Amino acid sequence: MELVFGSALHLHRPSLFSFTSSPSSYACKLSSSWSLDRASSSCHLYPRLSSSSRRVVNPFVVAAAVSVKSAEKERFPADIEVTETKMPHSSVKLSVAVPPAVCQECYRKVLDEFSKQLKVPGFRPGKKIPENILLNYAGRENVQRATIEAILKKTLPKAVSSVQGRALADSVRITTKFSEMEDDFSQQDVFRYDVAADVAPEIKWLSENQYKNLKVVVEIDQIVTAENASERELRRRHKDLGSLRIITDRGLQVGDLVVLDIHAETFKQDGSESEKIPSAERKGFHLDTEETNNLLPGFLDAIIGIQQGETKSFILTFPESWEQENLRGVNAQFMVECKELFYRDLPELDDSLAEKLLAGCSTLDEVKQAILQRCREIEQTAIEQATDNAILEQLSKIVEVDVPRSLFEEQGRQLYGAKLMEMQAGRRINEDQLASLSSEKTVNEFLESQRENITAIIKQMLAVGEIFKCEGLQFSTDEVVNEVKKAVTEFEQHNQEYDEERIKEQVQDVLEGAKVLEWLRENLEIQYVYR
Repeated sequence: MELVFGSALHLHRPSLFSFTSSPSSYACKLSSSWSLDRASSSCHLYPRLSSSSRRVVNPFVVAAAVSVKSAEKERFPADIEVTETKMPHSSVKLSVAVPPAVCQECYRKVLDEFSKQLKVPGFRPGKKIPENILLNYAGRENVQRATIEAILKKTLPKAVSSVQGRALADSVRITTKFSEMEDDFSQQDVFRYDVAADVAPEIKWLSENQYKNLKVVVEIDQIVTAENASERELRRRHKDLGSLRIITDRGLQVGDLVVLDIHAETFKQDGSESEKIPSAERKGFHLDTEETNNLLPGFLDAIIGIQQGETKSFILTFPESWEQENLRGVNAQFMVECKELFYRDLPELDDSLAEKLLAGCSTLDEVKQAILQRCREIEQTAIEQATDNAILEQLSKIVEVDVPRSLFEEQGRQLYGAKLMEMQAGRRINEDQLASLSSEKTVNEFLESQRENITAIIKQMLAVGEIFKCEGLQFSTDEVVNEVKKAVTEFEQHNQEYDEERIKEQVQDVLEGAKVLEWLRENLEIQYVYR
């Protein structure tokens, strides 16, 4: 489960700590079956989630269920040698040496399997086929490839048994290229290949007192105060009671509502070819000129005065703080057409509108007090979230972790996926734009641009787990049961499959995070500063 601390911070744990908060994005990683992909530059092991999730290279694809038990049961005519070497980013390299006796045994089994499956003219089913005829009929290269795969299937469980319990889920991968295995293979020589695995990282506290004397400063924006928020909410409700009137005799003014078609492309001063910016384009975009928090700086000023049917062209630069990383600092040429233009005809704000503004209220003062009370509750929640975010940010600064590659990529992809889902839910992107933003190139650009942020989040989640253990914190069985019931109900409402035992593990992680933050809020020195 994602541990959500604040409006934009998500913690995700490796292995047993994997969980997402909504059934639609829930992903079980319970499969222990791995497959060998010879088409890639190196041999990767990946979860086999469905028969259609990966392209099968040939009929002899290896599926190796890696477990200590299977490794113990497998018998070898000679022992394989495995040398473990510590590598950067909390990973290990396993250098595997397979003796000729094992290679020859796998070769014979492959020949037997070919003999059973192939229909060779002149030989009845089940009858032994001479080796040279079988090799010529099946193809020597096919037999060799199948033999290498058989060797990997037989030896891989034994090779990785030394990291069982330490390796992060789905991080084990064969790094030796399959083509190199083919070039070097001989039944009479030792067969060698390398395996890499990410292991649970070690946490080092940079402070002598670890986290116990931590001082946290929480900065609160004035915009989240209850008084400011209640004024904006009253204004919003008042506008909802007004009528929209078409403007025909003037241009756009602040306070109006306008419907726009927006086209955008990159602007390059050197005259090189421009590119469309799909995420910045809109058809029939409704803009309330009083609500421009998420608008590109300068956009509103550029269209003030535009009239219905008019088109304006202008150049703006996306700021370095822009949410979409690949647009930061980009110069963009906008073509904006005004399709419709309206002003609001608002009724006078007095007691006569009280019931319409908020059911159950008879005076305007009652409306204001009720809205203010609700905004105070929201303000308190916002302050608590800001406090949690500030605590977690400080934790990331006092721990040192050599972050595993697989954990970094998993966390980064989850953050990016959550960002896309948020944009789609807010109708800020359409299906075509979503497809464009989901490309592997765009995802990798996000991972690289957000490397520092992703690393900080991973350090935070690992620090939280360490504190829970060190402080002997606990949660009750009833808490787990109640949260599991809520999660199961949500899955069932969305007609999603689920694993209740898996959900239980993930709920425990969420409760663990909540207990740690509660303990930290009570034991740390926290200062609040309004800006």
